[in-house]
Amino acid sequence: MAEFHNQIIPMLSYEHGPAAMDWLCKVFGFSERTRMLNDKGVLEHGELVFGDGLIMLATPTPDYQSPKHHRSTCIQAAKWNESPYIINGLLVYVDDVQQHFEHSKSAGANLLSDIEIGGPGSRYSVEDLEGQRWMFMQKS
Repeated sequence: MAEFHNQIIPMLSYEHGPAAMDWLCKVFGFSERTRMLNDKGVLEHGELVFGDGLIMLATPTPDYQSPKHHRSTCIQAAKWNESPYIINGLLVYVDDVQQHFEHSKSAGANLLSDIEIGGPGSRYSVEDLEGQRWMFMQKS
C-alpha cells in the first residue's frame, strides 16, 4: 500500500458514504484505499486515491445534509448554487481532460461547464452525486 505524505488532505462528508465511494471510483476514476463501516453500514472513514492524491470521506451524523440535499430544502443554499462555478470544491489534475470529461458525461455526472481552455490549463467543472463540486484540469 502506497504511503501518502500530502500536507493537505481534503475531507468530504456524504450522506451515503459507501455509494459516494463507489460513484467517485466509477465516474471520476478514483481508487479505493480504505472503507470502514459501522455495524449499520454507515461510512465512518473512507480513503480514495487518484495518482498521488488522497481524499478522505465519511458520513458524520444522520443529520448531515449533502450540498444537493441542503439546497433542495434551503432557498439561500439554492441561490448560492445557481452559480456554475466552484463554491467549495476540489481541483484534480488529470492527464487527459477531454477523455475524463467524456467519461464523466457518459456516466451521468452533473456537468457545470464544458471544457474551458486557457489560463493554467484546460478544465471543466462538475458535481458529484451529492452535489460536491469538482474541477478537473489538464495542465498547459
